[in-house]
Amino acid sequence: MAEIIQRDGTWAFDGDTIRITPDLNRSVPLFRRTLGEIAVPLAAVAGIVLEPDRRRGRLRLRLREGADPLLQATGGRLPDAADPYRLAVDADRTGVAEYVTEEIRRALLLDRIPQEPARTYLLPGPPVPVSVRTSDGTVSFDGTRIRIDWAETSERVKRATGPRIIAADELVRVEWLPNTGRVDGSLRFVTGETVSAALPPEKDPYALCLWGSARRDLLTALVAAAVTARLPHPSARIPTGSDGSAAHLVPPPAPDHHDVLLRRLRELGRLHREGVLTDEEFTRTKTAVLRGF
Repeated sequence: MAEIIQRDGTWAFDGDTIRITPDLNRSVPLFRRTLGEIAVPLAAVAGIVLEPDRRRGRLRLRLREGADPLLQATGGRLPDAADPYRLAVDADRTGVAEYVTEEIRRALLLDRIPQEPARTYLLPGPPVPVSVRTSDGTVSFDGTRIRIDWAETSERVKRATGPRIIAADELVRVEWLPNTGRVDGSLRFVTGETVSAALPPEKDPYALCLWGSARRDLLTALVAAAVTARLPHPSARIPTGSDGSAAHLVPPPAPDHHDVLLRRLRELGRLHREGVLTDEEFTRTKTAVLRGF
């Protein structure tokens, strides 16, 4: 067993799995404490590097592309402090970190772990059910469906539609952008019907606008990852031909955008007539919908 224990947490390698356990003290980012322990199979690892420094170095675990739904959902946009595959190493523990690094590298060579992208998720993603409260509403995922309950601070066009329930099998993809504290983020669930829409997140009833606490809004990445883990793997969209070369994927029949447009416009018209949307809000939102089509 190769193990290193630091203030941020513990990494332990038994030859098959790297077990990453965050410390529960408040100096560890909320995201990592909420995510909890991660068991990374050796087959998901592309490499490991130790970046030494005078005071505190860093261990960085690099995973194979497509192996982890969390990395797939966040697209490299997690802040360094929230990255579960990064461990700060005190200077007096550099020797232990070097030992852990060499043990993992040796195992990668002995087991001949491939470097190419994984063709299936090798990690399960965050456990479900998972629920996160933001300034725009609360988003929950139970493994089969997403539910969004709007907050009082949400735009009226969202609150007027009531709770939004989306079946996971209706989704095309999940789009997540972090709230950096300077720029608002968003969590958008794209379905076959909304794939061509271009509503801004604050008006889109399939999206949460992340503009509150950046620390808490970061937890929405757990929902994005849990949903992503249950969608078709990206490699399924790039099938190979009989000669091994990439074949063109025939896209599924697209929804009738004309019907989708009419339904959206009818819904906006009803909200306008009922006084939920002002003239200005109705005009602005209608223009955004038409632009999307």
